[in-house]
Amino acid sequence: MVHKPEHAGATSGSGAAGRFETQEGWALRVSQSKYTLSAVESRTDEFLRQVMAKAGFELKFKICEGETRHPDFENPDVVVKFSGPDVELLLSNKAELLLALELLTMEMLKMAPEDHSRLCFDADDYRMLRIEELRLSALAAAERVKRSGIPFRFNPMNSRERRILHLALRGETAVRSESAGLGPQRQVAIYPANMPSSAFPASEPARAPMGRGRRR
Repeated sequence: MVHKPEHAGATSGSGAAGRFETQEGWALRVSQSKYTLSAVESRTDEFLRQVMAKAGFELKFKICEGETRHPDFENPDVVVKFSGPDVELLLSNKAELLLALELLTMEMLKMAPEDHSRLCFDADDYRMLRIEELRLSALAAAERVKRSGIPFRFNPMNSRERRILHLALRGETAVRSESAGLGPQRQVAIYPANMPSSAFPASEPARAPMGRGRRR
């Protein structure tokens, strides 16, 4: 099976319905589907209440229409906002539990992978801060590649966060970004614009954006 890399970088490309076109012409998939609040609220509410009860979490949540402070990077149709004493638990270890609950809910709703950006779980404005962290990390890594001429690789991350890195670099002409790898090991690398992907040694250690230093 051939796995196409995701790109952002040098030359221009044409648009395509249902996709976000990067500067290099390869499209990051963005579904045109719409998930209305009325269509998913009841099932999401029932599912999360069951999870909260079984897990014993002290959490409240509100399901509302999508909103974002970074519309160029994320435009969810539906947002689930959590509050309560156990929010710290949700956000520990780079929001591992928050993202796991989000993924479980997407699977319960039978959302296709390209639709995952339509639903967003959040607490204490974590998503807004994370988007800004990724954006700044992408720009800092791009400057490093420009100065050194050496590719830079981020640690593996989910498709939504990889997309943010690509989008942050979509206006760059001196570097390009590319995703490679399989499944949970898929990661973003930044190259000088004219350097082939094969120039990156397989043994190169992975690097990640700086953590938020979330509590716990």
